[in-house]
Amino acid sequence: MFDGYSALDFIVVIALCASSAFLSNIGAAVFHDGIRPVIPEFIEGRMKRPELASIAFGLSVGFIASVGIAFTISTKLLNPWLLFLSTDILGIIAPKKWLAPIFGGIWGALCLSSLGMINTALTSLPVDMITGLGALGDPVIAGFSLFPLIAIFRQFGAKKGIISTVVTLLVRQIVVITVPNMTDVLQMLTGIVILIGLAIFTDVKAKKEQKETAVVEEGENIFTQRINRIKKNLPFLMITGGLIAVACNIGVFAGSEVSIYTLADAYKSVDPSTTSELVNQAALAETMRSLGFIPLIATTAITTGVYGVAGLCFVYPIGYLMPNPIFAAIAGAAVIFIEVMVLGLIGKGFEKLPSIKDASDSIRSSMITAMEFALLIGSVNASIQMGGTTGFFICAMVYFINELTGTKIMKMAIGPVGAITAGILLNILHVVGLFPLL
Repeated sequence: MFDGYSALDFIVVIALCASSAFLSNIGAAVFHDGIRPVIPEFIEGRMKRPELASIAFGLSVGFIASVGIAFTISTKLLNPWLLFLSTDILGIIAPKKWLAPIFGGIWGALCLSSLGMINTALTSLPVDMITGLGALGDPVIAGFSLFPLIAIFRQFGAKKGIISTVVTLLVRQIVVITVPNMTDVLQMLTGIVILIGLAIFTDVKAKKEQKETAVVEEGENIFTQRINRIKKNLPFLMITGGLIAVACNIGVFAGSEVSIYTLADAYKSVDPSTTSELVNQAALAETMRSLGFIPLIATTAITTGVYGVAGLCFVYPIGYLMPNPIFAAIAGAAVIFIEVMVLGLIGKGFEKLPSIKDASDSIRSSMITAMEFALLIGSVNASIQMGGTTGFFICAMVYFINELTGTKIMKMAIGPVGAITAGILLNILHVVGLFPLL
């Protein structure tokens, strides 16, 4: 995948990065959830562009330099952290609208054209960093599938959390026996169903306990102005959605950590049936992840008027499953259109079910917790694979130095940073004769 990119690959990636940078520049959509709530401050004149750019850079650079690069190097697939976090920054930095797509397009071209050189350099090193970093993603899906249970503990307490854990474990083991290839996906689905069920039950119970029935006003939804702003930018959002789906369809891009390693295995397989099975598995895992992100993305969208570059993220599985790029482009644009059209209904639904709205914070923080844990374990595994206990020593000390000096690097990024640092230092130690290869 690093070598032999087609003209279509370059056209799609350049166009995608140009489009996403333009969306960032006009404040229509960004990828980073932390930037989205800040955009209105700039749009409404309470913040200057350099201030917004510094926030975007500070929030994103750690992920770009670690997770984004590490995932792409280890899987040979582009990812949102590498592309979209960068175009968030480039779009915001661009002083003119017409410059934003130029900046974004150049970044897309650099990503594709330079990956071959990076791959060649790393594979020629004495200590194989490529194979080692490949182990980084081994526990990702299993770790990520725990997020609904973590969210239940956070929102509903230990008792319901423990009961939910036992139920999910039983379901998991039944799945292990019956359909082992779907274990992590169906485990995650079970947790999501329990989480949503508990939220609905909590709201229904609270309404029954109220002595007076609340009157829901039929007037204008408080989110109408923000939603209308998103609808105003709908053509640009649809174009980007279509391009994302095409990038996923042509096998050059993966939407998230839950699918990227499965897709990498799928594209390496020479057996069409195995490839199809793995792609379907990746699409289902991506769909489950998207369901979990609905409360977060929808809530921030209808309260800020700034959408996600990939919408509610359903464009990813749509892109994986479409039979060709043309269908992918049409389906991706259509999915974004439908999502934006139903945002008002989602907003009203959240108002009627406050526990689900409240769950957005716990879901988001739980996803981060699960990914931090999984990426740390994967990074340690990668470091050990590259350099045994010496690799472990380096990775562990990178983690502890970061923790003990004020967490300069985000926790989700520190694991991959430790693994990459281990690979680099192990090669240096080998060159000076302090790390003999077995």
